[in-house]
Amino acid sequence: MKRTVISLFFLAAGLVSLVTPAAAQNVIPITEQPLHGYYTYGQLRGVTTEEAIRSGSAATSIPLWAYSVTASRDSSTRTGVMVGRSPFFHGARETDIPAFIVPVKVDMPDGGVFDPAAADATCLASKVPSTVFGNSPLFKMTDFIMDGVDMGTTQYIDAFQRANFFMENVSVTGNRYHTVLSPVTTLAEQTFTVPSTFGATFSGTPCGKLGIMDLATFDSFVQSTIAPFVASHGGGPTSLPIILLYNVVLANPFVGTTANCCILGYHFSFGSPVQTYSVGDLDSTGAFGAGTKDISAPSHEIGEWMNDPLGTNFVPLWGHIGQQSGCQNNLEVGDPLSGTLFPSVTLNSFTYHMQELAFFSWFLGGPSIGLDSDFSNNDAFTLDAGPVLACP
Repeated sequence: MKRTVISLFFLAAGLVSLVTPAAAQNVIPITEQPLHGYYTYGQLRGVTTEEAIRSGSAATSIPLWAYSVTASRDSSTRTGVMVGRSPFFHGARETDIPAFIVPVKVDMPDGGVFDPAAADATCLASKVPSTVFGNSPLFKMTDFIMDGVDMGTTQYIDAFQRANFFMENVSVTGNRYHTVLSPVTTLAEQTFTVPSTFGATFSGTPCGKLGIMDLATFDSFVQSTIAPFVASHGGGPTSLPIILLYNVVLANPFVGTTANCCILGYHFSFGSPVQTYSVGDLDSTGAFGAGTKDISAPSHEIGEWMNDPLGTNFVPLWGHIGQQSGCQNNLEVGDPLSGTLFPSVTLNSFTYHMQELAFFSWFLGGPSIGLDSDFSNNDAFTLDAGPVLACP
């Protein structure tokens, strides 16, 4: 399925789905297994990239660094921005970005309740999803070995980013180049009451039930309610709000069935100074097959937030791989490997599953500047995306 760009569907908080969804039913059975899970994103509107970089430099939003490179896949000049500090200047210090985890309890119109702050004896061995999430390698320091090379004791996305630019850039700095989410604060759970006909509860998954709700309706809540809530607790544009859902995915738009489903997560930005954020589902239903487990969706989205925070990093066309059956032209590091997991990591008696991610060089072309001259962080890609596709 070709991913839908959120910003083309709605432009700001307060807008709702352009198509009126069908009436919700009581616990709708799922007939297809596994469900098709995919990811989306939004492009920053109304603010230029230069303005966003200036606000980062002025410390009124997250720090951003800019690049301009020649893509060997088509000899074009490509520009973009990423989170943190540039590895190309052999930067020798750590960038810390505050993160605020916001668990969101979802109350469906049919009575279904999906609560990440409540222990789940059915599908999560009586563990609390938000606690499992906060204790994960996305935030806790872990020794990551990638392709036989020690990336250091750090968080998963930082380890990936070090590997992403390892050859001739990060490697010469030793263990000094890092982009870390710190401090990480878990805020009080918030509740989203899904409006009538904009979501429903579905049965028939391998474990428990699955909630599906309308993307634009929920994102309106994120921008109008969650973002100000985070700001009131010390967050804001200089931090990353991470919105945690539990066994709830999104449809664009929701139509009362599994059609237009299932968006497992997305990242977006809005406003000036620019506020970025990430939304992801911690899944324990097994509804999406073996390639989607626990924190794989949040790992996908936080990795893409770090590498394409504004949704405006355009690259030569690629496709027919991962979640993309057609063509795509941006640097979303998770999409080409959606459903491909990195080796699991066990922490605090829980086994976590992160997604493998594609390197910068996979999109732009070889030779790779990534770890061991590869094109992803667990050897799924040993070549770049190949010849530029001809797409309508």
